[in-house]
Amino acid sequence: MAISLQGKAAIVTGGGRGIGRGIAHVFAEDGAKVLVVNRGADAGQAVVDEITAKGGTAVFHQADVKSQADMDAMAAACMDNFGAIDVLCMNAGIYPTALIGDLSEEVWDDVIDTNLKGIFFGTKACIPQMKQQKSGRIVVVSSITGPNVGWPGLSHYMASKGGANAFIRGASLELAKYNITVNGVSPGSIMTEGLKDLGGEALEEVRQIIPAGYIGEPDDIAYALLYLASDQARYVTGQILVVDGGQILPESPTAMADA
Repeated sequence: MAISLQGKAAIVTGGGRGIGRGIAHVFAEDGAKVLVVNRGADAGQAVVDEITAKGGTAVFHQADVKSQADMDAMAAACMDNFGAIDVLCMNAGIYPTALIGDLSEEVWDDVIDTNLKGIFFGTKACIPQMKQQKSGRIVVVSSITGPNVGWPGLSHYMASKGGANAFIRGASLELAKYNITVNGVSPGSIMTEGLKDLGGEALEEVRQIIPAGYIGEPDDIAYALLYLASDQARYVTGQILVVDGGQILPESPTAMADA
């Protein structure tokens, strides 16, 4: 049986660009009805227009994951449009850089509230309906940065992603008895708008540390999430799948040089 989300109602936060845009497209192409959630209306609606132009089903909903009221309204919008909440994909995230000595409390709170508290708010908003359905798939976009590797200037981001992984494990225990699974995907370097902005030389440096020899695309993350969001993954919960072309494997640059 092929992996399928045919007829499923799926929410994708941060769906207006980058990995979120890729997830929304892949889910819709696989038959899901997608609620594209984004803070920016123009970007979110553009993704919906792209999906519907290809014959898919998608609706835009403007919301900020930092707001419980917005997440409650998001869950209500999915019910109003599609009559169910089968898949919740918490993808929205931010990563402003700042060394610890220069990191303000305001920026720290913004990152933690978006990347970590947002997952809690979104999950809390959707689980009543999933419990009523006696089924649901919650999938979270985490990162290798924090749980697996580090980068100066991203301590706040790393803390949020480590927390996200811990939340996945805790939530999976609470929700398993309701036939609700909670899993995550930790992307490595993915060719999003932010990475493209680094420029050619910096991109080449990134590519050289990836054993697969190339930088991943949003679809590489989306297809991993597609499995975890499907009925075929019913017996998988509390897991975080690393999708990084082997990026976290080398012990040092020398290991890559000798390979």
